[in-house]
Amino acid sequence: MELSCSLDLITGKVVSVLENEALLLTKVGAEIDEIKLELKAIRAFLEDADRGLGVVPLSETDKQWVASVRDIAYEVEDVVDEFVYHFNQQQHWRGKPSRFFFKLIHFPKDLLVKHQVAVKLKGISKRIKSISDRNQRYRVSLSESRKSDKQIGGEYHRNNWVKNLSESTLFFKDDDLVGIDKAQSELLGWLMDQELQRTVISVVGMGGLGKTTLVANTFNKQVVKQHFDCCAWITVSQQYVVTDLFKSTIKGLYNKAKEKINPLINLDSMSYLELLEELVNFLQPRRYLIVIDDVWSTHLWQDISIALPANMNGSRILLTTRKEDIASFEFGVAKHIFPLKHLPSEESMTLFCKKAFVGKSGQCPPYLESSATKLVAKCQGLPLAIVALGGLMASKNSIAEWNGVYNNLNRELSENDTYLERLKYISLLSYHDLSYTLKQCFLYCCIFPEDYAIKRKRLIRLWMGEGFVELLNETNPDVVAERYLSELICRGLLQVEKRNASGRPKILKMHDILREFAVSISKSIKFAAKSDGRREVEDDGIRRWSIEAKEKEMKAASRTALSRLRSLFVFSVDETSRSSFNRLPSGFKLMRVLDLEDTPINELPDELGNLFNLRYLNISRTQVKELPKSISKLYNLQSLVMKETQIRELPAGIVKLKNLQYLVAYGWNANRWAFDFCIGTVVPSDICLLSNLQVLSTVEASGDFIKQLGKMVQLRRLNVANVNETDEKNLCFAIAKMIHLRYLEVKSCNEDELVKMDALESAPPGLETLALVGKLEKVPHWFNSLESLRFLFLQGSRLRDGFLLHIQALPNLRYFFLLNAYGGDQLNFVEGFQKLKRLRIEGSPRLKEIVINKGVMPGLQQLNIDQCQEFTTLPHGWESLPDLKQVYLSDVSPGLIQKICRSKGMDRQTITGMMLSRQEGPEAIFNITRWH
Repeated sequence: MELSCSLDLITGKVVSVLENEALLLTKVGAEIDEIKLELKAIRAFLEDADRGLGVVPLSETDKQWVASVRDIAYEVEDVVDEFVYHFNQQQHWRGKPSRFFFKLIHFPKDLLVKHQVAVKLKGISKRIKSISDRNQRYRVSLSESRKSDKQIGGEYHRNNWVKNLSESTLFFKDDDLVGIDKAQSELLGWLMDQELQRTVISVVGMGGLGKTTLVANTFNKQVVKQHFDCCAWITVSQQYVVTDLFKSTIKGLYNKAKEKINPLINLDSMSYLELLEELVNFLQPRRYLIVIDDVWSTHLWQDISIALPANMNGSRILLTTRKEDIASFEFGVAKHIFPLKHLPSEESMTLFCKKAFVGKSGQCPPYLESSATKLVAKCQGLPLAIVALGGLMASKNSIAEWNGVYNNLNRELSENDTYLERLKYISLLSYHDLSYTLKQCFLYCCIFPEDYAIKRKRLIRLWMGEGFVELLNETNPDVVAERYLSELICRGLLQVEKRNASGRPKILKMHDILREFAVSISKSIKFAAKSDGRREVEDDGIRRWSIEAKEKEMKAASRTALSRLRSLFVFSVDETSRSSFNRLPSGFKLMRVLDLEDTPINELPDELGNLFNLRYLNISRTQVKELPKSISKLYNLQSLVMKETQIRELPAGIVKLKNLQYLVAYGWNANRWAFDFCIGTVVPSDICLLSNLQVLSTVEASGDFIKQLGKMVQLRRLNVANVNETDEKNLCFAIAKMIHLRYLEVKSCNEDELVKMDALESAPPGLETLALVGKLEKVPHWFNSLESLRFLFLQGSRLRDGFLLHIQALPNLRYFFLLNAYGGDQLNFVEGFQKLKRLRIEGSPRLKEIVINKGVMPGLQQLNIDQCQEFTTLPHGWESLPDLKQVYLSDVSPGLIQKICRSKGMDRQTITGMMLSRQEGPEAIFNITRWH
């Protein structure tokens, strides 16, 4: 199956490059067309071969051929990029006053370069053909291969294997299973409740979580068999034939119902209509249970639902799927969704020991406990991985053997070990089902270190910088990238660790096992590789390097290696590597992505201005104090990210970056309570000339910046500081024109200056996040137009009693944060706040109590009270708020802390803060975290 996916990532990219740069390569059009045709033909062949060969391993001939074509495809990319590099250099100089003389002098050189490119491409085209011819000489043709493959049953190998894997779980013993009791109890409740409507129950989760095992064990329960008149188990997988599913269902139903199929019926000869009629007639009068295992498409329901009559007998359809969109699909019937979770650490260890220490009654010897714990932690609660690694370790007894497996887990997973073969196959099914574009996006995530918290915005901008995001008509590229991300999350290939106030994923993680597989695939196809920074990066064709520096100094890469590199990431993974750092290596003129976040460098490479191809530059949390003037030459740059650096002013040349879409530059004050906690960056006033800019955060308003702001109608996010009252009309005029704005922060020039915005008639319709920092005194009248607002942050507002009346009706508000914003002694939440999930109040020294009326903020999940020294009592009835999980108290009235401690029989000691958390069940259980 890796036959096509390995080359997909190359041929698709190179064809795209050739098409995008075709206008520049006017003198080499014939050669381009020829190579494009060859690459497209190769890709089509591989896709055809992939469908025919299934999971049959690649032959040595195939591997060699794929490697040869891959290297040539990369060579094409290099030739084209080199030419574009030359062309852009000429364009830069042609803008000078001496343009005529420059053109006269360099015209022969241009012709020479184009001639050289044409010759190189022609030679490459010949080599592609010779590779294909050589491949045909030393292997049978694809059609012959598929014929012979059919004869040995190879064409059905994958489907049969999937079917066998699925149905074998029906015979697992209860003793072999761990941690399914609670999940099974919920499933049984839905299967046998009093609901008479036909009901669909979806068990959803990533591959290897044990969905099929859970459902199979439930399906086999005697209580289930007695409850239903008939049952059937159907394994679907990616490829299926509807009539075959009908035949399997009929056989299963008759078998479970202890009725014999009419001997006059020949299922194999029956038509679709006859099979459908047989099924409907049999199921209509009965209460049935149909399990549909491994569903990959919503089309299946459309194909099969007509055969499952919607009788009112309490029938159930129980399906398993990896895809959340299938589980949440509107089936047109009653439905339940059960998202299967990872095993907790204790149950993970129990399951592992059952498999690793079979001869020792599942007991781990003390001398292996530490090694076993590390291996189990690698599995991150994934049962299939736990079982596979447990089986692998069953034959290993010494600490050295166990540590060897742990230290070389990437190699162990990439090899076809018997115990790990099933793990690899099942884990990568979702990967192989992806389009070539999504495969790139998924593999890209393994660039980040293990257990790394991947931020959504960073990942999306990186994908865009790499050119992975396809441009679709008028659709904004970041919207397309969001869809890609949703697809990977939906398939369980990425895990959401945290969501923002708008409900979008904020922090993502990659499961360790999936990451190891992705690292293995990426390296094998030269897509990406990682280094520890100790050894010099060599020129072996890898396009992306991720350097996880663990030493005080990182060794430089050779100039030759970096001349072909497209992306470089440097991760400083521990404190020792942050203490000292060599300057980064030079020579990477064709690079598209340079990500140095958290790297302790204090200046950028001298050649930064030569990176004409650079699309993404990230120097967040570095020690860089200024950008070089040569930054103005990066006219292809799309994202410039400089969060929490010491850069306080951007050079004038920044306005030449006409393709810039994301400009993020700000710092933090050490005192988070300070009014100037967030420090903006001074930008040239003509920054407004950047018509492609969508994100501008955070800028210090100076000169006539506010007057010019009205030109930036395309902005989607704006953070502006140092605003004066006199800026009101110009600011409101500009904001009114920003119809695409989703995020707005306005900060006054000092604590006593009003954030004056009354001239705004109504807010942009899609505004989701609003932060107003500075003296407000009253809520602006246009708050009633904030239909889409999800996050509201008010700081230093000096609000008066009754201001909540203008906020309580906001229909989509999820997060409400008041920081030094209210000076009264009581906050009354009288009504509304129907979708509020988090309420945070900090810095209200006179606040004594909060009143939350019944029915207000019914969905509240978290309440934070901090720096409210007079706060004496928790809101009345807070325990009855059904979704409230946590209450954080810090620097509140000592009497309140003492009262809570006394109710729990605890000594108050010097506690100044605590967290109250509700565990499962209606009772509020206090888990106390102490702050002294």
